[in-house]
Amino acid sequence: MSERSIIIRRARTNNLADVDVEIPRNRLVVFAGVSGSGKSSLVFDTIAAEAGYQINETFPPFARNRLPKWTRPDVEHIEGLTSVIVVDQRRIGGNARSTLGTITDAWTYLRLLFSRLSRPYVGESNHFSFNDPAGMCPACSGLGEVMVTAVERFLDLDKSLAGGAILLPGFGDGGYWYAQYADIGTFDPETPLRQWTPAEREALLYGGQAAAQLGRKPPKSYEGVVERFERIYLHTSDNLSERKQETIRRFTRAETCQECAGDRLNKAARTATVLGHTIGEMARMEITALAGLIRTIDSARVAPAVAALTARLDGMNKIGLGYLTLSRATTTLSGGESQRVKMVRHLGSSLTEMTYVVDEPSVGLHPTDVESMIKILVRLRDSGNTVLVVEHDPVVMAHADQVVELGPGAGEGGGRLVFQGTFAQLGNADSPTGRALATRRPLKRTPRPATGHVTVADATRNNLRDLTVRFPTGVLTVLTGVAGSGKSSLAGELVAQHDATVIDQKPVSTNRRSTPITYTGVAPAIRKLFARHNGVPAALFSANSEGACPDCGGLGVIYTDLAFMDGQEVSCETCRGRRFTPEVLAHTVDGLSIADVDDLTVDQAVARLPDPGIVRALRQLSVVGLGYLRLGQSLSTLSGGECQRVKIAKELREAGQPALYVLDEPTTGLHMDDIDTLLHVLGDLVDHAHTVVVIEHNLDVIRQADWLIDLGPGPGRHGGTVLFEGHVADHTDRTTPTGRALALG
Repeated sequence: MSERSIIIRRARTNNLADVDVEIPRNRLVVFAGVSGSGKSSLVFDTIAAEAGYQINETFPPFARNRLPKWTRPDVEHIEGLTSVIVVDQRRIGGNARSTLGTITDAWTYLRLLFSRLSRPYVGESNHFSFNDPAGMCPACSGLGEVMVTAVERFLDLDKSLAGGAILLPGFGDGGYWYAQYADIGTFDPETPLRQWTPAEREALLYGGQAAAQLGRKPPKSYEGVVERFERIYLHTSDNLSERKQETIRRFTRAETCQECAGDRLNKAARTATVLGHTIGEMARMEITALAGLIRTIDSARVAPAVAALTARLDGMNKIGLGYLTLSRATTTLSGGESQRVKMVRHLGSSLTEMTYVVDEPSVGLHPTDVESMIKILVRLRDSGNTVLVVEHDPVVMAHADQVVELGPGAGEGGGRLVFQGTFAQLGNADSPTGRALATRRPLKRTPRPATGHVTVADATRNNLRDLTVRFPTGVLTVLTGVAGSGKSSLAGELVAQHDATVIDQKPVSTNRRSTPITYTGVAPAIRKLFARHNGVPAALFSANSEGACPDCGGLGVIYTDLAFMDGQEVSCETCRGRRFTPEVLAHTVDGLSIADVDDLTVDQAVARLPDPGIVRALRQLSVVGLGYLRLGQSLSTLSGGECQRVKIAKELREAGQPALYVLDEPTTGLHMDDIDTLLHVLGDLVDHAHTVVVIEHNLDVIRQADWLIDLGPGPGRHGGTVLFEGHVADHTDRTTPTGRALALG
């Protein structure tokens, strides 16, 4: 037994099939395998979970109640663990006050510098904080934006009041507020609003003086539609229901605060300067430029703060985030950017013997940027730490001390150790990853012809330099370029200027009741199948309706919150986790109860369910490489890449008239073997006359593009221009990052 290894015996978490493995410590180890093979189950749900759980147990109950909860893995024996730091791809998110500056503490150091050096003197550092009453702009409360009523969305001028001209909830005929406008004798409820006079429409919306000037004056208590909306929805301090929040989203918009112009700070903080710049101006500088400016501060009084801020800015620059600004809202960061921001916190750490668990660090990185990320992983290892990386990129694998492959397939077909050794040995291994490494996809020499074009005109979003770009229709177009070059901005303009469907990697649902079959719309058909075969109502076969177990409400489990201890989730004793009443479970189709159907994988259901319509719909999930998902699996358990593929499957099922689809890095979470599946799916969309635009760094996808638009040359202010547009085989400019990557790859 080695004292320098993490030793795991009989790991059974999720689909792991009694895995035995010894992972060397103080090494960079990459975990490979097809999607769903068990990589994350071993690294995150077994190693990280057990380490996190044991660390939490060393704290008193009061502290434990405030720490992240870890569920203990299903494993017979595990030893050799050290303290764990998880660097995943979950978006940082945060609220409207969270920025790159606040999340990295760089803003704290910058505030400190201004409180000591700025002229005129304003006060302590909290006077430069937009989260503190002493510093925040009073007009927007430090948000930089104000919510304004989108009055133009309130009315359908082609309808009458009786026909539903007021689009707000409760204002239509029969609605709660309808009589306040239609029955007061002031307005004609049967005439379309477009035929009203401007004064009448003004009175309807705003009341007040506009209403007083009408010939048929409304009652003294009359409120215009806008007044009533703002009183009910915007000027209430109670907890807003989901319905109210949705109404607010539909009928308001955010605008830059006119008082602070988006700086979030009050007038005093906005006027103070250091080196001739206000703190707001520095927050809007790219990190690379800001770091250079801060270095010129030579006051010995603030030398420690300058050193700390410079180190934090340099860390972000080294990790490929130099094109961002401290004012950037964290809610706008991609998964890959969020992950790299988390890495910044650990670059200057002097801790050793830690275990870093990193999820696909190459996501969001151009091939030329991956080397920078690898240097960081190597640096963490060389500082005496164990670095465990879940990754599909062969370039990252090539720098690993050891590669561990799980598989050979996904779901029940995976969960076993199929390879462990060096990258050189992997190249000769008869495993999915070994075989994939030996295959290289050629450039597409005969691209599909375009059926037409859509044009993005005069695009200036973020760093785009007044671009006008033509996108061919009826083909697969790939947007390439280094991180921050303007790809997402150009795609955003495409969506804004044309009717496009965005298929991103945001969670499909956080509701544990939402499953692959409910999201893709197959659930009603399955319920009808059971109803038809058994002569009973379809509602019986819904775990959210009549057939649900009364004790667990159709969840199958009973959850007990145990405060500082792990919450206890136990199988419902009444239904034994089957979610339905015994009467419902007695009804079967081909020997399967409705609970048995939930336990089937997509591929199994395609083979077992005797309904062509259901099979056709489920086959779309299988086509996008998700045949291993169970029909009753909660969508909240899916990765970002899996969520995106579920959305693609839904679009494939519902695709009708030719449409424009925009996808954001669909290869995220995909093994090299799965790239062919993805390309087939994208090709299927194109073959059905759709237009597909993909933001992508994966060279195999880039090589198969019908049309390539390459942006750059660098990130941020160094990007935003089109370097190349045309057939990928014609991109021979080796002075551009993508051109070099295509030549070397």
